[in-house]
Amino acid sequence: MSTLPFPASVYAARLARAAALAAEAGLDAIIVGPGPDLQYLVGVEGDTIERLTALVIGPSVAATVVVPRMELAKVRTTAVGELGLTVADWVDGEDPYALVTDAVGTVSRVGVSDALPALHVIPIGDRLGVHLELATPVLREGRMIKDAEEITELRRAGDAIDAVHRRVPEWLRAGRTEREVAADIAEAIVAEGHRTVEFVIVGSGPNGADPHHEVSDRVIHEGDIVVVDIGGAVPSGYNSDSTRTYVVGTPDPAAAERIAVLVRAQQAAVDAVRPGATASEVDAAARTVLAEAGLGEAFLHRTGHGIGVSVHEEPYIAPGNDLVLREGMAFSIEPGIYFAGAWGARIEDIVVVTADGGERLNVAPHELVAVGAGVGGA
Repeated sequence: MSTLPFPASVYAARLARAAALAAEAGLDAIIVGPGPDLQYLVGVEGDTIERLTALVIGPSVAATVVVPRMELAKVRTTAVGELGLTVADWVDGEDPYALVTDAVGTVSRVGVSDALPALHVIPIGDRLGVHLELATPVLREGRMIKDAEEITELRRAGDAIDAVHRRVPEWLRAGRTEREVAADIAEAIVAEGHRTVEFVIVGSGPNGADPHHEVSDRVIHEGDIVVVDIGGAVPSGYNSDSTRTYVVGTPDPAAAERIAVLVRAQQAAVDAVRPGATASEVDAAARTVLAEAGLGEAFLHRTGHGIGVSVHEEPYIAPGNDLVLREGMAFSIEPGIYFAGAWGARIEDIVVVTADGGERLNVAPHELVAVGAGVGGA
């Protein structure tokens, strides 16, 4: 029985496009290991292990999956089974790399997915006798442009994580630790429609000044500004990612004023999204607002990253990235400001490029949200 989130025809179209893109890039074949690319192309999830699983595709190559026999039943429930792709299974003691060679045939240029480790890349290269190159430019091109089914799933993920943010005031209060608050949030991420919790960041007070702080046993105090950055995967495997900034009790007026500027900067970047704009232009829209308010040095990272079956993927909304945005691209818009030893703030939405602009997938309040000061623990 299939467990695919999309019709088999969707995966067939993805495979055909990947083969066409490989031809355009001059690649005779592409070898894809477990990871986001394999999940995107045929719905096979999981990580690389010492036993080789790989999809072989190409302009003149019959799509073939090399898989340990012990994994065969699971693989057949994916698009591999639905589409009747060729399967070359093997057992311990046999040579899986010979199966890859048989599937590829005589070639001169072969690309490998970036998730395929050296453990497998080196023996495959030895068997084929060619210099392997990264297939990343080909594979990312397919994944960057979301089809209608993917955008539907990203909307579903956005709605689910918005529902969690609306509940944060239930748990975020003085006297509790970041870890206690994070545990409640993680439970709610699943309860509100995700199948997995990918990350929970609760950065209170000075911890909020670290953009990649996760959680700690720090007790939250009245007056703390708290960054809550959360995300998970919905049943289809597509991810949410949204950040809001909260204050416990009454905020310091100067801090509130700076966060209001951040909200404007985030809106400016969202407004800059449209087909034909570059990633760097969207980044600059946020950066300019902050710089004009004297906060440019407090913005420590890029404005955004793509999202889909991975939380972070192409395109990256960053200075110097002249990639031209196209309809169907999906990425975060998340400028932040950080003051070491004091506090930080970040506002993040997922935005999809439409025919004439951008669609924001997160609509929970963007302004600084005040929550109860409270007393005591959980």
